[in-house]
Amino acid sequence: MRNGPVSTPPRVLPPNDPRQYDDLAGEWWRPDGAFAMLHWLARSRAALVPPATRPDALLVDLGCGAGLLAPHLAGKGYRHVGVDLTRSALAQAAAHGVTVVNGDATAVPLVDGCADVVAAGELLEHVPDWRRVVAEACRLLRPGGLLVLDTLNDTALARLVAVRIGERLPTVPRGIHDPRLFVDARELVAECARHGVHLRIRGIRPSLPGTLAWLVRRARSRPSGTVDGRQPRMKPTRSVAVLYQGHGVRHG
Repeated sequence: MRNGPVSTPPRVLPPNDPRQYDDLAGEWWRPDGAFAMLHWLARSRAALVPPATRPDALLVDLGCGAGLLAPHLAGKGYRHVGVDLTRSALAQAAAHGVTVVNGDATAVPLVDGCADVVAAGELLEHVPDWRRVVAEACRLLRPGGLLVLDTLNDTALARLVAVRIGERLPTVPRGIHDPRLFVDARELVAECARHGVHLRIRGIRPSLPGTLAWLVRRARSRPSGTVDGRQPRMKPTRSVAVLYQGHGVRHG
């Protein structure tokens, strides 16, 4: 009887378990990989960030992952500091020019008022206490500093689109979301106001023709290859019922 190698089945983790990001470490920078949509969102988020208006301007990227925001900030004049819990992601962020901090977004080891911009992209719906993250983000902002973020709304439609449908598509890993953590848009606006930031929000979604074309190109690509560089763009929508984006300036 021959004994062949024993394969280890992939571990099954609870929804939203941070260890998923270690298991998916090789996906961050693949344009056709499991985190493809995060690239589209990073470009849209960076478009809200104006060029720096002073030397040594600092942008703090909460939940930075592997630094997907970095290419879209090039030439804007910021020192890009990324905060994340996942060391495997931070190693990749550092390779893309991000100054990395291994830390929790609810207790960031940076001083008050240090940041010209704080970005929190696709983060709030992954933390047990999003209000603490908002408080930290606002604490880090200097007066006049800009907060930019995007997240998923706490609605039945968001749960349907992002989890039941979205996690069956090749662009979203299964179990990456816990819908119990989705963030009510009105509550987020109110919480930011409590900390001196008037947050303006708008709905966003991927361009439908661009996404369909991207999926076709992805399906036709070789297993070892990637799709070409054309990626869908995020488009504003009137409804914030699913995915929404916010930006606002800290006053006082």
